[in-house]
Amino acid sequence: MAASPHTLSSRLLAGWVGGCVWYLERRTIQESPHKFLHLFRNVNKRWITFQHFSFLKRMYVTQLNRSHNQQVKPKPEPVASPFLEKTSSGQAKAEMYEMRPLSPPSLSLSRKPNEKELIELEPASVIEDSIDVRKETKEEKRWKEMKLQVYDLPGILARLSKIKLTGLVVSTTAAGFALAPGPFDWPCFLLTSVGTGLASCAANSINQFFEVPFDSNMNRTKNRPLVRGQISPLLAVSFATCCAVPGVAILTWGVNPLTGALGLFNIFLYTCCYTPLKRISIVNTWVGAVVGAIPPVMGWTAATGSLGAGAFLLGGILYSWQFPHFNALSWGLREDYSRGGYCMMSVTHPGLCRRVALRHCLALLVLSAAAPVLDITTWTFPFVALPINAYISYLGFRFYMDADRRSSRRLFFCSLWHLPLLLLLMLTCKRPRGDGDAAPPPS
Repeated sequence: MAASPHTLSSRLLAGWVGGCVWYLERRTIQESPHKFLHLFRNVNKRWITFQHFSFLKRMYVTQLNRSHNQQVKPKPEPVASPFLEKTSSGQAKAEMYEMRPLSPPSLSLSRKPNEKELIELEPASVIEDSIDVRKETKEEKRWKEMKLQVYDLPGILARLSKIKLTGLVVSTTAAGFALAPGPFDWPCFLLTSVGTGLASCAANSINQFFEVPFDSNMNRTKNRPLVRGQISPLLAVSFATCCAVPGVAILTWGVNPLTGALGLFNIFLYTCCYTPLKRISIVNTWVGAVVGAIPPVMGWTAATGSLGAGAFLLGGILYSWQFPHFNALSWGLREDYSRGGYCMMSVTHPGLCRRVALRHCLALLVLSAAAPVLDITTWTFPFVALPINAYISYLGFRFYMDADRRSSRRLFFCSLWHLPLLLLLMLTCKRPRGDGDAAPPPS
């Protein structure tokens, strides 16, 4: 039976509508994940924007609090530089604690400025204060010529010549003179002491003149006169010349030519060998020990006019004593020496530094026992000197084993009193004049 036209058109319309619905449903299912992800991204972007806003808000509050603190706190007092001239303290304090008003003169006194006005005024006042501080700092850091006062000159020259070290050199020279056989000649003794002191002052001054750029990097030597600019290099060299020439002349013509030659050689060894070697090799420590061993030899030659076994024994004691003394000192100054560029055993060869100090502590025992053998002291001396020699040897052993700052300081401070006490014991145990000579048998 044939379908009517109306029924056919109804079926076609229903089929077309169903296809459209099916297509729309499929399209919706395919695009829904993309729309969800897009929505999630938008939410994430809004969340990040909110976080940025919170961060900027916290930064603004922190900056505001910082400006408040800068406004309230007074300016710290700048550290006075030793290179600059001192200004009047009243004027400096007045400039330092001067506070600027927060409100401009246009605001009336009857009303208080609100918070918004204060916030606007704070940055301007802080900027002005920082500009003033920068100007003051520039003026303070500017180098000014230091004026040398006449009454300051003796103290400056004493530090230039290392007056304490010079005193130690003169005392060891006096010990060598007193331990020498023969009568004690007071004029010769005074001339020897003065000449040796002048030669030591000259050598120390020239040493500081050469080491100015390196001493400025070390905390131990940064306050020396030439480093601080208290005197000119020309004045330092002139002072060294005025000490060296009369010192060597006194030793040569006032005492004897051998003592003068030893004094001149010691100045040359200290200034031209030891000083440059300090930046080249650790051999400088052994050369410096020779420099320290020559003064008692000069005292012996001044009294006898010749080099004897006693002169070499005294020189050996001074030579060995310097290693525990200086190695212990340099152990606590390793950072300073490395900063200054000096080549020291404690910096480059720490194990050797400790071994050498211990060896020469033990060598003092042997040298003290050799004194009566060479007829310089009686046999009492090795026994009375045994406690102090054993103690410094024990401290040298502790320094060798522990290798710390405490053991090095103990050894260094022990060496300061060990040498004068040892020389004093040698003087008290000195062999009497003529005791070593055998009496002729009776006829």
